[in-house]
Amino acid sequence: MSSRYGRTPGGYVWAVLEPLAAIIVLSVGFSLVLRAPSLGTSFLLFYATGYLPFDLYMSVSNQVARAINFSKPLLQYPAVTWLDAVLARFLLNSLTSILVAILLLGGILIATDARATLDMVPVVRAMALAMLLGLGVGTLNCALIGLFPIWEVAWSIITRPLFLASGIFYIYEDLPPLAQDILWYNPLIHILGLMRTGFFPTYTAAYVNEVYVLAVSLVLLALGQILLGRYHREILNR
Repeated sequence: MSSRYGRTPGGYVWAVLEPLAAIIVLSVGFSLVLRAPSLGTSFLLFYATGYLPFDLYMSVSNQVARAINFSKPLLQYPAVTWLDAVLARFLLNSLTSILVAILLLGGILIATDARATLDMVPVVRAMALAMLLGLGVGTLNCALIGLFPIWEVAWSIITRPLFLASGIFYIYEDLPPLAQDILWYNPLIHILGLMRTGFFPTYTAAYVNEVYVLAVSLVLLALGQILLGRYHREILNR
């Protein structure tokens, strides 16, 4: 925690302020051009239910991907393994993002007249899937970045459209059929849709396939573990 948040003024407070600022900017910006969000009456709640699980995935995947590079001094000790470094990054960023989500969503529900009917089951499932997907992508990228450093730059370019293609600003049903057919294969759009069913009782999100997201996450996680188990010493000695 100190190495992740202790290097900047404000430290841990920025973990809350950054997503809060992003949600407020989105809400204010779109409220100027739209009369109402795609679901409900609160722009803050609509964008928060999309942005926060997306931010959880991004935080976990990015930090897990850099786990070995960040922890190289510790990994010189025989008692500390690459798995310890990956799990430490995963747990810290998952718990931090969950705490931020609780604070922000709770604050929005209290401060606005969103009139949401909260169903915790799909909310918990959506956040758990975001964590697992982030762990899978992050573990695989940890191995690939260690073996091929240029992959970090390539991955950031490849995934840059994710912010627009994951359903933060819209719901899946608003898209034309061709876009639906393409974006269905993005696991994040399933996670965000599932998350919103927990806040908007009239929204069914029939397209959501949790098994698909789980399968993608576990396959990526297995590939990453195989590569790290085989090449972690080579990565450490680079």
